[in-house]
Amino acid sequence: MAEFDYDLDYKALDLRAHPELYRIGRGEQGVLLVEPYKSEILPYWRFATPEIAQQSSDTIYQMFLDYLAAGDFVGADMARKFLQMGFTRARRYANHKGGKKYKGAVPADKKGQSGAHGRDELPRQVEDPIKAESARIFKEKWDLCRQNSDYQAQKADHKRRYESAK
Repeated sequence: MAEFDYDLDYKALDLRAHPELYRIGRGEQGVLLVEPYKSEILPYWRFATPEIAQQSSDTIYQMFLDYLAAGDFVGADMARKFLQMGFTRARRYANHKGGKKYKGAVPADKKGQSGAHGRDELPRQVEDPIKAESARIFKEKWDLCRQNSDYQAQKADHKRRYESAK
């Protein structure tokens, strides 16, 4: 799998106009960088309560379906990443009050990258059932995205057309 390219200037780049530059990467890579999708999806991304998470995940999942219907794989993949991030962030808050999972700050040269970067994980606390339910709601929609046959076909086409050539 081609790695997400963190060297591109995402503030000046419209990946709807240049889908050939998009790399799927792993997990949620690039979810808060890729425009115009970040600006389109982020306003709807919320998980504070199960009710808010349901509304948010429903909206983002519909955006996922709309992007697919328009043949916009990059948009669909970004919506999928926001749903995945809804799950992972809600789970983090379910396990760690305040959402802080690791001790210490992220080193300046590692900001914007995923992983703990050698930091120790803080002990888990008693699970917050509200955030756990929010996570479950997002996971349900994230799973629907990954199982969607149109998404799978567009993903394979994107990889074949743009990622295998690199």
